[in-house]
Amino acid sequence: MFTYNTLKKFLFKFEPETAHHMAELGLKVIGNCKLIKNPMEKKNFISDSKLSQELFGVKFVNPVGLAAGFDKNATMVKSMPALGFGFTEIGTMTPRPQDGNAKPRMFRYPEHKSVQNAMGFNNEGAHKVLKNLKKVYPANIPVGVNIGKNKTTPEEFALSDYKSLIKKFEKTSDYLVINISSPNTPNLRDLQNEEFITELFTMAKDLTKKPILLKIAPDMQANVAIDLCKSAIKAGCAGIIATNTTIDYDLVPNCQDFGGLSGACLTEKSYNLFKEIAKELFGKTILISAGGISTGEQAYARIKAGATLVQAYSGLIFEGPSMVRKINEEILELMAKDGYENIQEAIGADLSK
Repeated sequence: MFTYNTLKKFLFKFEPETAHHMAELGLKVIGNCKLIKNPMEKKNFISDSKLSQELFGVKFVNPVGLAAGFDKNATMVKSMPALGFGFTEIGTMTPRPQDGNAKPRMFRYPEHKSVQNAMGFNNEGAHKVLKNLKKVYPANIPVGVNIGKNKTTPEEFALSDYKSLIKKFEKTSDYLVINISSPNTPNLRDLQNEEFITELFTMAKDLTKKPILLKIAPDMQANVAIDLCKSAIKAGCAGIIATNTTIDYDLVPNCQDFGGLSGACLTEKSYNLFKEIAKELFGKTILISAGGISTGEQAYARIKAGATLVQAYSGLIFEGPSMVRKINEEILELMAKDGYENIQEAIGADLSK
């Protein structure tokens, strides 16, 4: 019988970036072939009223979304329900096309169920991505758009990059995400300061009524991260995504000394920072947890800690297309065990103890 483990053995014979392109090709086919897409969606997409929420004026049928970085150019949106995702986030894209960093720039560590990437916002540029997105938006699931500045844009002009992207994508997204937390664009994380964040979200508030979220890195001290998030919210930020990849290279023995680590190695670090942020900000803004989530138990822990939604990416590489279905099924089982009738009762439950 053909299983994902069989396919994984085949894909893992290739360089990670080559395997990703092969997966993208396959998902493009699935998205445009109802004979494949519909049975997969019927099997993997969990639609249960207990998991359903309305956020940002749109319906999220289940709380598990695809994190940014997988679908950089909006070519796989139609196939995401077939993988079970309740929403998807495309990007990160930049105003101008960008090749990204030198190869090799993606590495997998199967024994740690983790990956490391130094992609550097490689994408086809806002104009091409917008053309792709217009073909599928509005989609069957909510679509977020993750935006970042070009590598060659000096810090003092970063604001103009984000301004152009917000204006370009506000009508073809359900929410936007400001990415200043990737470790793969030189000096990008330097923008994680209160002055820039305040200026950025004050500007964004005047440009659009579309919800704009901030994605933060896991490598900040909790008090610094909390203060940064508070500044963003005060200036008009609609939510926080915690976290991006980590540059804590002690988490995986003999890994590269560049790029960001994600997957199982990030689970604890991301969860710990998320909990600290949620203690301060739960109820004051939408909180989305990402980083090392591949099981229902992990997702449910983030939900009870205050996450309205969760995102996954790296786990998909190791667990395959049934991962999201299993996560949602396990969330439902754990909710039933705790006596919750709907997900809203579970969100932040640990904070009220």
